[in-house]
Amino acid sequence: MALRLITSGESHGPALVAVLEGLPAGLPVSEADINEELERRQKGYGAGPRMKLESDKARLLGGVMEGKTIGSPLALTIENQDHVRWAGKAIEPFSLPRPGHADLTGAIKYGFSDMRPALERASARETAARVAAGAVCKKLLAYFGISVGGYVVSIGPVRADLAGIPDKERFRLAEESDVRCPAPAAAEAMRAAIAAIMQARDTLGGVIETLALGLPPGLGSYAAWERRLEARLGAAVLSIQAVKGVEFGPAFENATLPGTQVQDSIRLDGDRLVRSTNRAGGLEGGISNGQPLVVRAAMKPIATTLTSQPTVDLTSGVEQPTHYERSDFCPVPRAVPVVEAMVALVLADALIEKLGGDSLEEMAPRFTALRQARLEDVRMDGQPHTWWPE
Repeated sequence: MALRLITSGESHGPALVAVLEGLPAGLPVSEADINEELERRQKGYGAGPRMKLESDKARLLGGVMEGKTIGSPLALTIENQDHVRWAGKAIEPFSLPRPGHADLTGAIKYGFSDMRPALERASARETAARVAAGAVCKKLLAYFGISVGGYVVSIGPVRADLAGIPDKERFRLAEESDVRCPAPAAAEAMRAAIAAIMQARDTLGGVIETLALGLPPGLGSYAAWERRLEARLGAAVLSIQAVKGVEFGPAFENATLPGTQVQDSIRLDGDRLVRSTNRAGGLEGGISNGQPLVVRAAMKPIATTLTSQPTVDLTSGVEQPTHYERSDFCPVPRAVPVVEAMVALVLADALIEKLGGDSLEEMAPRFTALRQARLEDVRMDGQPHTWWPE
């Protein structure tokens, strides 16, 4: 791994911290760039009451001088403004594990006498640190003409039809919608579904689609399982709280079709090798193929519900209903920047791995020299070879 992210901090602790190691020198980075992404994370219909308490701002602590990265680890912090309500106060014991959360599994794994440490670290509050680091990765990708954006394609039973909406237009329209859906009719139906679930004291999940445009072919590898780009992206996206499924392109639909209807035929347009479809989602054999990368993340309805669920009090050993801890009713719109951040992190890592170099100055000419999907770049010699001589 060329790029490594470590986050630290708890949901109601003093602050979140992120350290991003492996960035090249010379990348312009500002707190304003990061705060723009953090602001996006806090917007979305269906958010819980915490969003009225926090206004996330990042503070750069290291790795940047005179507005540019210097090749050392980049460090930043995000203060938890709500911490003052918790600091120095005795907190009621937390012994009722919520189904679907890390409460019980965390207590079993780490041997806690109170489940709050599991709740605090497993909380999606931690994603603010990821979004901050992802903002820096997006800046790196943008330097090479690569853009990453996302939007909501479904919430609960409501699914958007995005046919005919150009990729970049989807990004713009999504940001104009409080459910981050670029299809207006579907967005209105999604909003109604969230409003109904609020009244029902329940929660809703959905599907987020993220695209990477301008990605060159050749990132990733089939040479080792852990270097396959699908594997790296899948692990990163599945690490997001409440994400339980990932697909590239229409992967699950592809599984229902015969092979001749699934592959993206290769044609010649002048000297360019082109495809008329993108059912592979921009990846073949663990390697980017130059088409738009399409990643879909399925988010389950989150575990914390106003309506109580059956559980067991681990102090008394008696079955009881769960207690509500404030949470979102539908986190899907707010999670779009989180999925973007994790996709950007993996792609930035793969790009640095491919290009090498300690500075943007070294990387830029190497990017220009990358082989493309052109006949001249991959022309075969047409000769027989003895691959395994005796």
